[in-house]
Amino acid sequence: MQHLYIHIPFCHRRCSYCDFNTYANMDGRIEAYVQALCAELAMLREFGAPAQPPPILVDPRTALGSTIFFGGGTPSMLTLDQMERVLAAANSIVPLAGAEITIEANPGAVLGADSPALDYFRGLRTLGVNRLSMGVQSLHDPTLRVLGRIHTAAEARQCFETARQAGFDNINLDFMFGLPGQTLIQWEATLDDIATWGTEHFSLYSLILEERTPLYAQVMGGRVSVPNDDATAAMYEAAIERLGAAGYVQYEISNWARNSAQRQTPIAPHACQHNLAYWFNANYVAAGAGAHGHVYPQRYHNILGVDEYINVVRSGRRPIAEVSELTHADLCAETMFMGLRLNAGVSFAHFHARCGAAMDEIYGQTLAELGEQGLLECGEDGVRLTAHGRMLGNQVFMRFV
Repeated sequence: MQHLYIHIPFCHRRCSYCDFNTYANMDGRIEAYVQALCAELAMLREFGAPAQPPPILVDPRTALGSTIFFGGGTPSMLTLDQMERVLAAANSIVPLAGAEITIEANPGAVLGADSPALDYFRGLRTLGVNRLSMGVQSLHDPTLRVLGRIHTAAEARQCFETARQAGFDNINLDFMFGLPGQTLIQWEATLDDIATWGTEHFSLYSLILEERTPLYAQVMGGRVSVPNDDATAAMYEAAIERLGAAGYVQYEISNWARNSAQRQTPIAPHACQHNLAYWFNANYVAAGAGAHGHVYPQRYHNILGVDEYINVVRSGRRPIAEVSELTHADLCAETMFMGLRLNAGVSFAHFHARCGAAMDEIYGQTLAELGEQGLLECGEDGVRLTAHGRMLGNQVFMRFV
């Protein structure tokens, strides 16, 4: 297996917009969770080699490397010793040597007195971690407080510089737009500022109000206001324009990579290999509470609760909550709507290799209709969203479901 996702569900404090499987004030359960996680990874050794080989992933524009991705939650809450044990267990599924190993890190979770950032980041590099994904979200301190973040803008910049000092030369920064009280002028100032940091990668996401979150209740109750759809669209267009002018290539709807001579890939310099695996609808296994895995023709997700997860693994069973059987139609649809997130789109060669049929045999009429509507364009090697189509991506994707 080439791709592994590991979920660390712990946080110092749950953000007001977050609907992920995360838990605050459970620090005392981290060690037991790490032990269970290592045990689950040992079980996944067997699962990592399915009886029937999956369809071969082929695309002439890219050659995906192996990847390990620690998401959360806040993976940087693990101590270096705990991280070392998890990585050692993961090595039997995806060899650490040569892999892109990403850890999500929140600035507020690595700046405390008990875990000086420089020592922690240097320790991660020693363990083989070669990519950081830092959740900054905003450079406006009042907005960070509304979001429930535990860092300031100054601390975020300090954390980034410290990671550089520790030797990280591949860093992603997460930001959000369409935030409470945010204006276009404020967002443009943020873009101009972060474009000077020199990071390798940006992930920029429009705020989605999830019903079960405190922020949703605040907005619905009129206590907080967010920009309307037109204002949010203008912010997205500003990101495309300003990051492009600063030398960043938008290679996916929400992702930009620095255009440099280092680490060139056919899709984009510094593109996240792990996320490319998702967008190319590749197979991947996953471990941890609430983690989702995909090995065609099945998709699975794990038990959500931390204690239940620990107890099930201790009993010697895999902690799977549900397994979904995927049909060939599912495979085709997901290959299309995941791949169309990429600016390069879906190549005919990739679709045929993954799905065993020509794209126009299955979606000829749909492709023609989307082309007539100006949402999709067809080239010699494949199809891709137009600029207008990227603004209406979800509507396009639904046509393949």
